[in-house]
Amino acid sequence: MLSDWNCLSDETQLLLSREALRRAMISIADQAETLAVQIEHGLLDDRGGPDALRLLAAITRIGDRSGMECRGNA
Repeated sequence: MLSDWNCLSDETQLLLSREALRRAMISIADQAETLAVQIEHGLLDDRGGPDALRLLAAITRIGDRSGMECRGNA
């Protein structure tokens, strides 16, 4: 797999990495919402609260819409 990755252009690697990050952010936000609902319905103990989870979801979604750009170089 690593050799396949290295065969990709830098631009393609960056595009794929950004898409993976975007999908991970969506997944985290969705899971936070799901946990908040489960707490509200008594399916999980409230150890931090649905509001905190919804805040996490909102912050994550804002990051997804902000058009995060990679700047500089490593």
